[in-house]
Amino acid sequence: MQMAQASGLRGRVLVTIGLLLLARIGIAIPLPGINRAAFSAALQDNTGLGGVLGFLDIFSGGGLSALGVFALGILPFINASIILQLLTAALPSLEDLQKNEGEAGRRKISQITRYVALGWGALQGSAIAIWVNTFAYDPGTFFIIKTVVALSAGSMFVMWLGEIITERGIGNGASLLIFVNIVATLPRSLGNTIQLAQSDQNAVGGIVILGLVFLVTIVGIVFVQEGTRRIPIVSARRQVGRRMMAEKSSYLPLRLNQGGVMPIIFASTVLILPSFIANAAQNETVSRISSYLQPNGPTPWAYAMFYLTLILFFSYFYASLIVNPVDMAQNLKKMGSSIPGIRPGRATSEYVGKVLNRLTLLGAVFLGLVAIVPTAVEGATRVRTFQGFGATSLLILVGVAIDTSRQVQTYVISQRYEGMVKQ
Repeated sequence: MQMAQASGLRGRVLVTIGLLLLARIGIAIPLPGINRAAFSAALQDNTGLGGVLGFLDIFSGGGLSALGVFALGILPFINASIILQLLTAALPSLEDLQKNEGEAGRRKISQITRYVALGWGALQGSAIAIWVNTFAYDPGTFFIIKTVVALSAGSMFVMWLGEIITERGIGNGASLLIFVNIVATLPRSLGNTIQLAQSDQNAVGGIVILGLVFLVTIVGIVFVQEGTRRIPIVSARRQVGRRMMAEKSSYLPLRLNQGGVMPIIFASTVLILPSFIANAAQNETVSRISSYLQPNGPTPWAYAMFYLTLILFFSYFYASLIVNPVDMAQNLKKMGSSIPGIRPGRATSEYVGKVLNRLTLLGAVFLGLVAIVPTAVEGATRVRTFQGFGATSLLILVGVAIDTSRQVQTYVISQRYEGMVKQ
């Protein structure tokens, strides 16, 4: 009811819906000059990009299998964000821009991210153009250049839509674009599952088990996303004018998963790169190596360990970017607050760092298990109708839904506060 009464929020929601629909329309616009019948036959034979196709198609909302203008979607921007955040932690100049230059520094980093996204989009577009060149009516260099330009331009347009949603919509533009693309693939997966249940009675039990696992996974995701550790804080008594302010007790909330859905998105994106490179290079040795990093490859445990390692790395990486124990300890000292039993300053920063490391480890391990268990259940039940849609997609869907609802609630509260002030 409060959301409906907030006129500003209504406008933001309408802008968001309109831009998301525009992104979906761009996926339906086909790339020119491609023999669709031959391409569809190749997909039926599971050739070309092979196992990585399903995962990429989920994030592009079916744009890759349809070879739409927006086939790359927001993926180049996600990859560029990974590169820039890694470089920010490694290069002091970029770290100074982010921490000390304020809004101007963040704008410079955003601009650099756009340029990197353009280069990465051209690289990915080149790989796709070379792959589909065999299905072109008039194959050759001109077709490859034309396809790369179209895919790169489409990717930049989608990136721009995400930025507009973040600024003038309800926020989380890139995450919402991925959310909509994943949701768009659900009807097809559900339809295939219903057909499997009707054609094979023996698969009904496996489908029920897989559905229960998905439900338990959703509960686990909500637990991880909303879990917090509350560190008690005591503010010392102080005198304001002639009044003596009494001690106040509050708490410092540290989330179990500081990075939200981003560690999963980044880990999944990095995980598909070996297969993407192997299929683009058409090298037998590289293809054999990349096969060991597939969930259905000869060594599923290698895939699981690599996936867990990536999730752990990006969880710690994002936690270090979001929470700085040293800055937190200095801010508490300036405010005259302290943690009971912990001395201000260095001891406080060390204590917060230890708590943060433990929380991040628990959150990363839980996320890793939630990401791997449904894939293992799919293999055990042999229900492959959700191929490409697994715990990673569920994590993104639930995480983005929680973050977006929190963003909307924050906007409603700010609108109510502004209304009270004007009165």
